[in-house]
Amino acid sequence: MRTINCKGKLIDFTTPKVMGILNITPDSFFDGGKYKEENDFIMQTQKMLDEGATFIDIGAYSSRPGAKHITEKEEMERIVPVVKLLIKHFPDILISIDTFRSEVAKATVNAGAAIINDIAAGSLDNYMIETVAQLQVPYIMMHMKGNPQNMQTNPTYENITKEVLHYFSEKIEKARALGLNDIVIDPGFGFAKTLEHNYELLQHLELLQFLELPVLVGVSRKSMIYKLLENTAAEALNGTTIVNTIALQKGAQILRVHDVKEAVQTVKINQQLQA
Repeated sequence: MRTINCKGKLIDFTTPKVMGILNITPDSFFDGGKYKEENDFIMQTQKMLDEGATFIDIGAYSSRPGAKHITEKEEMERIVPVVKLLIKHFPDILISIDTFRSEVAKATVNAGAAIINDIAAGSLDNYMIETVAQLQVPYIMMHMKGNPQNMQTNPTYENITKEVLHYFSEKIEKARALGLNDIVIDPGFGFAKTLEHNYELLQHLELLQFLELPVLVGVSRKSMIYKLLENTAAEALNGTTIVNTIALQKGAQILRVHDVKEAVQTVKINQQLQA
């Protein structure tokens, strides 16, 4: 049984969980700039919780390919007030923080966040894994090469699944040596990967089960879906649901999504098949 401890609450992944995305960046690829006022954040969070989200993932630094770089100070000023706001309105909420910076991790956990979700698995901040170990919160480590500004510049792999497994083995070993036990892995769909790489990784996703850790999949409305279907992010919900279904069948235990209701329904139907 795979579990993580969030603020003293044991989250059991016998039934996969849904993580709702709350972007507070002005330039995210799908919903950038959509939520600006306090009431917008509260209403959207309420909606996702009502629809069945277990976690709310907040990001203040857009990590889409080629996204604008912002300073640590700016990221902190954007995100900490939103964490405090949501904790005030939803005292039992489990907030995940999408950041690769250890100081942001520290400030947001001190403000009430429950999980750190790092696109770089410590590669962009040498103190990140050590900091999360000290904070004793679960850590989502994602696979990526480079940084958001350069990650899509000709990414190459001999065998992507093998390289992703090797990457995680090394990161997990480092985290465990520092006393970090609650780890979730995210193969990083769309990060330093071509469309073909993404689908090759999806095809062999069940191999990540060898690591014996919960697997998070975040494909919601990404270009791997809408470029293949020749539509847009706004039209990619159906494709997202299909990919999420495949991911669940291959062992994914967290779906990170913009559309919580549809993801919860996907989990429910998939669970019926396992019954």
